[in-house]
Amino acid sequence: MLADLRCSRQRNHMRQHLGSNRSKDTTSKMFINELPSRKLGNWHRKTLSILDNHGRSRNIKHMMKKIMSIKSGIDLSTPKPWWPPTFSLSTISPPPSNPNPRPTPVPDHLIHQLSTIRATINHLTSLQPTKKPPSAAAAAAPSDLLVYTHIAPIASSCKDNPILLHQYMNYTPFSLCPNDSPIAENLILRGCHPLPRRRCFSRTAAAAPPSLPTDPFSPLPEKTPFLLTHYSCKTLPCFAGLKSDMGFDMKIEKSRFLTYKSDLDLPISQLLEIAKSSKTLIRLALDIGGGTGTFAAQMKLQNVTVVTTTMNLGAPYNEAVAIRGLLPLHAPLQQRLPVFDGVLDLVRCGHAVNRWIPVTSMEFLFFDVDRVLRGGGYFLIDHFFSKKLDLEKVFTPLIGKLGYKKVKWAVANKSDSSGVKNGEVYLTALLQKPLSK
Repeated sequence: MLADLRCSRQRNHMRQHLGSNRSKDTTSKMFINELPSRKLGNWHRKTLSILDNHGRSRNIKHMMKKIMSIKSGIDLSTPKPWWPPTFSLSTISPPPSNPNPRPTPVPDHLIHQLSTIRATINHLTSLQPTKKPPSAAAAAAPSDLLVYTHIAPIASSCKDNPILLHQYMNYTPFSLCPNDSPIAENLILRGCHPLPRRRCFSRTAAAAPPSLPTDPFSPLPEKTPFLLTHYSCKTLPCFAGLKSDMGFDMKIEKSRFLTYKSDLDLPISQLLEIAKSSKTLIRLALDIGGGTGTFAAQMKLQNVTVVTTTMNLGAPYNEAVAIRGLLPLHAPLQQRLPVFDGVLDLVRCGHAVNRWIPVTSMEFLFFDVDRVLRGGGYFLIDHFFSKKLDLEKVFTPLIGKLGYKKVKWAVANKSDSSGVKNGEVYLTALLQKPLSK
């Protein structure tokens, strides 16, 4: 209170001192009315200098000196601004001696990188599926999926199917795996391959079969170590009675690839003779889309090892290949062949490779075949079908990009109802990879 009293007395004294000069300087009254009740600090000295530099009234200068002479009982805390709204120090202050330096311009290459990153983020965001998990519980990623992403790669297409991926990875670790092979099949067909690994035990039949066939053309056994609960047929022989061309009837399969009925056929004996005449030995082969593995079975009788890629599209093709003592690969057509470069003597594309495959995907497939074939190896395109015009305008130039030697090239009309309706034709071609390109 003593401090406020002293300040009040000082105000009255200053008003009396400046009263005779009101007409000379109207700013003085405004100044006095806005004086604080506390000392403001060192910036008063700067204000005096500014007033001198700008020729302000000596009365104001004298007044400021009196303000600074107040010594005792004054709070030194930060004051509130004391100048009136119409009085601004910026109007009388000189420009700062050290203005802020101009910011350094951002280099062009950093701006370009930032634009690239933004474009990439926008592109990946646009690829996110619009569907959401059906429940809040499904929104959280399973713990094993999070663990797996840190220790092994997952196909990029898996993220486009989050619901299926969540269902596949939603299991109890260290217990029996769910009976969910259709989910795995759907994920693989959608490009999610390889699938994430899981820490669970695969399901098996309740009892082991009494024996397994050693002859790849023996009738398929009734009892197998496989579970066929997802199919209408619960045994492999049951599928043999559905359609004769499915590959489960061993009486029909036993004669396949052995006889010559038209120019579209290339019997195995003729294939091996062609390779022998060109001083090329066939020992290792890959059959792409090989169904139940009959081509591999026939080649096995000729001491040639053939691995069959196949999918379980409506029937247990992988199980049929395995029960015949052959090796199936559960791999889709759109994925890179799981074989090292230049190690195979022969690659065959069966009936599964046809005009329904997008042209770009087929081009990648053919060049992947080139990757795994050794120099002098053979590429057999067996009963490929398409529309006649597409074969001439699209697929023949596509095959020609490989630059292979045409050992056999046969075209014939597709005589079934679909072929007649769509004007389709078959192509069987045997191509040999050159030793150098």
